[in-house]
Amino acid sequence: MKVPRLNWGVVAPGGIASSFADAVHTYTAQRIVAVASRTIERARAFASRFDVPNAYGSYDELLRDPRVDVVYVASPHSAHFIHALRAIEAGRHVLVEKAFTRNAEEAEQLIAAARQRGVFLMEAMWTRFLPHIDVVRQVLDSGVLGEVRTIVADHGQYMVPDAAHRLYAPELAGGALLDLGVYPVSFASMVLGEFATVSVVGTSAFTGVDGQVSVVVTNDTGAHAMLNTTLFARTPTTASISGTLARLELDGDFYAPTSVRLIGRENTVLDVFTPARLHGGLCFEAAEVARCVSEGRPESDLMPLDETLRIMRTLDEIRRTVGNLFPGE
Repeated sequence: MKVPRLNWGVVAPGGIASSFADAVHTYTAQRIVAVASRTIERARAFASRFDVPNAYGSYDELLRDPRVDVVYVASPHSAHFIHALRAIEAGRHVLVEKAFTRNAEEAEQLIAAARQRGVFLMEAMWTRFLPHIDVVRQVLDSGVLGEVRTIVADHGQYMVPDAAHRLYAPELAGGALLDLGVYPVSFASMVLGEFATVSVVGTSAFTGVDGQVSVVVTNDTGAHAMLNTTLFARTPTTASISGTLARLELDGDFYAPTSVRLIGRENTVLDVFTPARLHGGLCFEAAEVARCVSEGRPESDLMPLDETLRIMRTLDEIRRTVGNLFPGE
């Protein structure tokens, strides 16, 4: 369906915001009309690069701009809550980068505020809106896999040890889990539904944040998901869903546009889906926001707020188990 153009404001013009702006302006009718940073120089540089007409040196200035319909929060995890809350209180629709907040308590407060204010709110888990994940959903709904028994998914990147890097910084809610591990955890949640049990082992990085985490979760049918995330190595970043009749294999990087194979019980390839476009994937989440807003929906049925909250509670449980508590928690 054709979705209406919304005017977007970007909070924190870092790397992911740049990818978002490029995808949105290239592949959708959505337009970024304002950007805000802690320094006006960074805001102006972003505005110049992406032809954004308004640059601000404070986030409150952006929220006072009446042209902004929806705010995209791309700041570090530690600032998601306050930036999203201010946008909600200003009556703006909000898309918040994953992981949604530092913890479930902050997520619960954001969700309550958005529901009270009557504005749209969504976690920017872009994977949920990609074409190959739509294929995964259709296959799961068809029953062709039989009874799902096992999920495997990983996301590991080698990050040079640097105490100043946000992923190694406790004060910025660093660690592998919230930045990388949220992908396999969210994928397992999409397939299995609510988790019944969560088992965890982990290794800390030199700053005390979680450096590597392995998790086994189950649901109420007894299906298992084996999930891994790490800052210490580049892993295959693949995923698979195995059922009693067949399995799906998602190539790396499974969380980005990629190919999906349906493989029978005799290990023969039955079907293959490859997206027509393997870049610009962040455009789909922006289109979903526009679709929901145009239909008067307060949230997306592809990434419901209650599920985001359940995922945040799982991430909290994992972090407590491995001992990664952020300052102030």
